[in-house]
Amino acid sequence: MLLTVKNNQRRLYQQILSQFRGHRHFPVNISDFEASHGRQVRWQLRARNATDAIRERWEGASWIVELVSTGRRDGKPFRHVHLFITTLRTSPKALLRLVRQRWAIENQWHWPRDTQLGEDAHRYTQRNGVQVLALLRTLALNLLRSNGFRSIRAGLMAVAHDINQMLGWVGVKSAQTG
Repeated sequence: MLLTVKNNQRRLYQQILSQFRGHRHFPVNISDFEASHGRQVRWQLRARNATDAIRERWEGASWIVELVSTGRRDGKPFRHVHLFITTLRTSPKALLRLVRQRWAIENQWHWPRDTQLGEDAHRYTQRNGVQVLALLRTLALNLLRSNGFRSIRAGLMAVAHDINQMLGWVGVKSAQTG
């Protein structure tokens, strides 16, 4: 299992982040470079054994992982740091491949849900509101992608005020009002 650790898990995030500060030895230190889709990205992965404090809280934790991606996207420089915790013991190359695959899923599903649909900004008051709205967001993303929109923002702008088009995508014909 590979888990993304974000700042909303503040204590764990800080525990892991502190392990990658300073000049320490890392048993796993591997990098890769990718140039595609108008961007150039260098992936630098460092991993070490989970500390006792982390293993106490996360049973089975084996590695803590830091992935730093740097490069240029649309001519602009970027740098992102991602933290992970995993129960897997594997080769450095396999670990990098696994983390990159995980991040591809994050970019395809979770990032648009948060940035384009504002998922993390919502505070739900009803018990099953989280599940209902997550289902609706997933439906919206799938409908936009299956109807040719690579950009979620462009898709939202194109159809947000056209209920007939949206209903047509799911096979519902609306009654035209005059």
